[in-house]
Amino acid sequence: MSENDKKITRLKNNIDFVYKRNKNTPRSALYLNFSLNNENIPAGVYSLMVRLFMQGTKKYSAQQLSEELDKYAIEFTSELKLDYVKFKFVCLNEDFEKALEIFTDIVKNTTFEEFEKERLKLEGEIIAELDSPRAKILDTYYKNIFAGHKYGATNTIILENLKNITKEDVINAYNQILENSKKIAVFAGDIEYEKVSRLLDENLGSIKESISEFPALKAPNLDGMKNIEIVKEDLNQAHIMKGWLVDSLGNENYPAILLMNIILGASGLSSRLFLELRDKKGLAYVVRSSYDQARLGANFSIYIATEPKNIEVSLKGFEEEIEKIKTIPVSEEELENAKNNLFGKRAFITETNSQQASLIGHYGMMGLGFDFIEKSTEAIKKVTPADILACANKYFNEKSVTVILKP
Repeated sequence: MSENDKKITRLKNNIDFVYKRNKNTPRSALYLNFSLNNENIPAGVYSLMVRLFMQGTKKYSAQQLSEELDKYAIEFTSELKLDYVKFKFVCLNEDFEKALEIFTDIVKNTTFEEFEKERLKLEGEIIAELDSPRAKILDTYYKNIFAGHKYGATNTIILENLKNITKEDVINAYNQILENSKKIAVFAGDIEYEKVSRLLDENLGSIKESISEFPALKAPNLDGMKNIEIVKEDLNQAHIMKGWLVDSLGNENYPAILLMNIILGASGLSSRLFLELRDKKGLAYVVRSSYDQARLGANFSIYIATEPKNIEVSLKGFEEEIEKIKTIPVSEEELENAKNNLFGKRAFITETNSQQASLIGHYGMMGLGFDFIEKSTEAIKKVTPADILACANKYFNEKSVTVILKP
């Protein structure tokens, strides 16, 4: 993505607007993001809210809305992220004006009908999902590593709250978002800037003005070590997850943490955890590491699914690989391979107009500016083995969460 392809302006209500022209692409994408600034909204309110946008507006019933979107082959979604709510549509270029009309009606005039039906459906889906061992260990892990923080509002906590949430709670929460949020619109496609800008002002210009700065919100904190064991009947495997709080996007260590994740466990068959714990020791069905970032903080985790008899030796394997990356500098070759792997993945996830608009909007919502992809690419190229070593020693400490799910 060349910086020259982008035009960054504002709509008349102070909404940041990023326009990206990709010529000769038949379908255009528009994203509209609203930041979540209220830390006191009960878990589950936002989850219910994003499900209700397709249940009807002042103009369309749920069925009419679905029929209109199908008629014009418009792909519409609303999605809840940790830091913001994301609306998007993708449509044929010639249908952009119609798609924007429907999109605006959903954003501004949703009636939140079918509240009770969606509440019961969400409850059933969460119960079914938590029956999965992978979902259960993830839920327990995130609930503990982000304890006391809004990021820790996992499915089990949502489930406890659902019966107490009312339709009025959802409507009030959405009105608060409209009233008090940072708002970002991103377009990617092959329609002239003047036309897109005019149509956005006409349709979205009456939305409450965007706030200019993100408010200061509480960052997650982990004071010490937590070890949690869960026993679940009818399990054939044991699942182990261990993680640490680390710095997030925009921090100077971000590029090194990204590459450390690739080296340890995010590059599939060539990662250290896979080679050592699965190939050499035969311990794992699945083994990987993850680096999950949000605006206020991030976590780095290692996960393994193994036979119950291998729990202790798997934990020892974790310790050995962590100790190795803390004490022995990675080779230049391994580091270069990790960089190539990362850049290859980035190319893959920025192929379409929708993917590009999504990433630009996401980094904007992280407060990192709309050129973060370009800036971070240059920073990643400069990472050295000493940077990886320093990061490993900074973050892999005693303040960790370990969850073991076993039969």
